[in-house]
Formats: sequence, C-alpha cells, structure tokens
Amino acid sequence: DNTTLSSFLLLSKSISHMLALSRSGRLLGARALHPLSCRPLIATPPLEASFSSNSPVPQDNTKKTSVSTIMDNASGVFFLTEMMRALWLTGEVFMQPKVTINYPYEKGYLSPRFRGEHALRRYPSGDERCIACKLCEAVCPAQAITIDTEERADGARRTTRYDIDMTKCIYCGYCQEACPVDAIVEGPNFEYATESREELLYDKEKLLANGDRWEKAIAKNLATEHLYR
Repeated sequence: DNTTLSSFLLLSKSISHMLALSRSGRLLGARALHPLSCRPLIATPPLEASFSSNSPVPQDNTKKTSVSTIMDNASGVFFLTEMMRALWLTGEVFMQPKVTINYPYEKGYLSPRFRGEHALRRYPSGDERCIACKLCEAVCPAQAITIDTEERADGARRTTRYDIDMTKCIYCGYCQEACPVDAIVEGPNFEYATESREELLYDKEKLLANGDRWEKAIAKNLATEHLYR
C-alpha cells in the first residue's frame, strides 16, 4: 500500500543521508532522530571543530628514564652484579653464629605456660588428685572430656572413667584453670604424634601414666607460675 511505500522511501532517504555524512567526516549526534521519523537527522560538527584554538594542549606526564639508569640496569644484567651481591650475602651469613638447632637431639626453650599433652597428677603419697568435681568437663568448650564417678569405701569420691578425645581438644587450658586441686594439667610434652585416631583417645590409665612421667617438670612449671594463678 501507499503507507508502506512511503515508509520504505523515507528509510532509504535516511540511510543515504547517513552514508553521506559519514563519508564527509561528520559524526552523528547522540540525539539523532529515528530514520522513520519525519524530522531530519541532527549531525554534530566535525571532530576537529570541537577543540577551540584556545584550549590547552594535553601534556605528556610520562617520566623519561635517564641514561645513567639505563646504563646501571644494563651493567647489572651483563656483569651479574645481583648474583655477586647474593653470593656475598651468603658468605656473610655463613660466617655468623647459627640460629638453627639440631632437632630432635637439641630442643628449644619452652615456656612454663606451654600447653602440651594432658596428664593426671597424683599426690606424693601416690593417691590420685582428682576429686571428680567435673568442673573440667563442664568448662571444656570442645566437650572433649568425659568423666564417670563413684564413691569409695572411705566416703571419698573418685573417678572411674576419665577420657579425653585429643582430636577435639583445642588446648585452651580451661580444664587446668578450673581444677581446684591441679589434677588435670597440660604438660610440656609436644611429641605425641600418632598413626591412627584411636591412639589419641586418652583414658584414665594413659593420663595417669603421663602424669607419672612428667611430674617433675609439671610441678616446676606450676611453682614458677603460682604468683599469677
């Protein structure tokens, strides 16, 4: 029909006008009208006309490398100066006293507050210190301690079961701080790596054996820190 034909002619005329503008070096404006519109297209002036003669010329702020810097870099590459400095530093460190130790034959200093492997202590008479108050079990944030108790013939309360899951323990020291008789402590031993998870499930016999083994070191550490407890 006539409407379709007129629209097609208008579109063709608009495309021809756009091609003519692009060939002449002009840019189409951002607010140019749609080709199907009856109003003419708006073209912006040429790109070179957008800069006035009074506008400042852009400055090149790139810092040029000096000739001395170029020569220093080149000499470092050709004469291997960095490698020679590294060898000189290696020789200086080689002549200085060593800071490493020959572990496991030599061991470093451990603080009296070091939190290592757990242990249950005894009194000098050989009797167990633990009074089965269960404060350590209650305060443990990881719930790694399990205690069962019973009353003995003399009326004293003692533990029949004292288990610690060392895979859960976070070594916070709360059990040691909560114990009123210094029965459960974290000793100075840190060399207790195992090959299976079951070996890290400590029972009462294991904890008492640790206490018998490390009693001297544990008593010394507790005596050192008694002013701060």
